[in-house]
Amino acid sequence: MVKYLGVLLIALSLSACSSNNDWRTASREPAGIAPSPDEEKSAVIEFYAADAFSWRGWFAVHTWVAVKEANATKYTVYEVTGWRVKRGLPALSEYTTTTPDRYWFGAKPEKVLSVIGPRAETLIPQIRDAVKRYPWANEYTVFPGPNSNTFPTWIGLQVPELNLDMPFSAIGSGYADND
Repeated sequence: MVKYLGVLLIALSLSACSSNNDWRTASREPAGIAPSPDEEKSAVIEFYAADAFSWRGWFAVHTWVAVKEANATKYTVYEVTGWRVKRGLPALSEYTTTTPDRYWFGAKPEKVLSVIGPRAETLIPQIRDAVKRYPWANEYTVFPGPNSNTFPTWIGLQVPELNLDMPFSAIGSGYADND
């Protein structure tokens, strides 16, 4: 009984410490760290990480990739989310936006990697090709993966010129080696 009470107290404590208890009202505003497509005319590649939603953010991050071709007015964002699979959709999604750096349900993103200019222009087609070949586009498993951290890591392995170094808390990134 005491053992279960301790586990309950820890769980309640962790959930009380989270500022992201309601995903419906958590911020999804732009963080202001992505180059504006109106101002940056060069090609851009951005990899982002933000604390995972709710108490999970104490241990793990959610990561995603954004690319913008030279002179493009919007970014294309690629990310993997588990809720899509639960709805019968592919885990991997693609959408366009002028703000690829939105808060991840209350958590401010940080740049993991940023490439701007001719090098980005050369690497974007390779990234797009790798996205098409992602082997777990319809799968999501929190641990050990494939998950939102497996996807950018896999892209980095397919395009080694990116020299992508994922955060330590990108749980599931090691699953990308299972290809």
